[in-house]
Amino acid sequence: MNQMAPRLLTASDTGPDDKPRGRGRAGPFGVLDIGTTKIVCMIGRQESDGQLRVTGFGWHRAKGVRGGNIVDLEAAETAIRAAVGQAEDQADTRLRAVTVNLSCGQPESRLMNVQWPVGGRSVEESDIRRIMLEGRNRAEAEGRETIHALPLDFTTDETGGVGDPRGLHCNTLTARLHIVDAAPGALRSLGACMARCDLDVTELVSAPMAAGLAALVEDERELGATVIDLGGGTTGIAVFAEGQLLHTAQLAMGGVHVTSDIARMLSTPIAHAERLKVLYGNAALCPDDRQELLQVPLIGEEDHHLLQVPRSDLVQVVRSRIEEIFELVRQALDHSGVTRVAGNRVVLTGGASQLGGVRELATEMLGKQVRLGRPGGLRGLPELAQGPGFATSAGLLGWAAGSGRRLADIDLDPPPRQGLIARLAAFVRERL
Repeated sequence: MNQMAPRLLTASDTGPDDKPRGRGRAGPFGVLDIGTTKIVCMIGRQESDGQLRVTGFGWHRAKGVRGGNIVDLEAAETAIRAAVGQAEDQADTRLRAVTVNLSCGQPESRLMNVQWPVGGRSVEESDIRRIMLEGRNRAEAEGRETIHALPLDFTTDETGGVGDPRGLHCNTLTARLHIVDAAPGALRSLGACMARCDLDVTELVSAPMAAGLAALVEDERELGATVIDLGGGTTGIAVFAEGQLLHTAQLAMGGVHVTSDIARMLSTPIAHAERLKVLYGNAALCPDDRQELLQVPLIGEEDHHLLQVPRSDLVQVVRSRIEEIFELVRQALDHSGVTRVAGNRVVLTGGASQLGGVRELATEMLGKQVRLGRPGGLRGLPELAQGPGFATSAGLLGWAAGSGRRLADIDLDPPPRQGLIARLAAFVRERL
């Protein structure tokens, strides 16, 4: 097996369909959404009218992943290879690199201002690259790995709100940056897993940001909206305003915790608890729930030994955990510093958002307008993948094609030897 670690693709590595990051490209290109409950691979290309088309789709039940982190390399490799192979066969192509979601390493979000002396001349691309590199260096000085360094806006001397400062004259250029970083250990495990799968990593992308790119409409991104991505093992939060991502956070809690609560409270196997959740789970109690009885097998008992449980007991378990998640979301938003610009819209994505009553509970607890978000704007997307649970995968595909990027015609990343993937490669080579 090839044990080479993933590496950051550069212009010298790429062919006509694999342009460097930060630029739109026709494809084909692949994305990989590694979740706690499922692994999804999509392959797509841009058509002549600029629309994205999905040419390959594959998914597999996740193994070796817990809370978004790789915990079993061999099991995760098997699941990833199965999903990627299915998509490759459908698209009749072979992937050598993929864009991967970031949900591991306790990702954190922060805003910072970085100044750079220009000396009265016009601002050049090199000035923007240097200011971005300075922002990355500041974040990484704290022992974290920078995943995104997103320029929100610039100030040229005393003139603020500049979207693209190139060509403007100033003494000092100031950038307001949004930094997303993560713990290096979990990223190295992810890098080792991708190396085992014989795949390079084109880019790591914040999972809730990707979900927002797929599920939000343009006015929501501009006027302010919060994406809550209720996944299997994690809940991602992304706040958009002024057409940009302003904040992201992640909670180590999701749909699998609802399943575990059901299994624990009803003393039933995990597999049956998941079935109960999918078929009968709800976050809102109805009067008839007390009269409806569910047949629940007990752990360690014979199959014919069933316990009759009122559906209201199941609903109470589901509601309690979902309430806890939304309470933590509310606290995270209160501490984010961006609530004023976040607007009055909440868009729910992720598989757990499809439980009955979740939308209504979110409206009640967050005090905002809430809707379910589904991936849009992709041609050829299978019907299976058109629900909220596949928003992150669809958003990754859009990002890989170049959508949602500020100053997309500039490669804002540092030289490869200073980048994240290169460091992961060195780490893995030393230890495998």
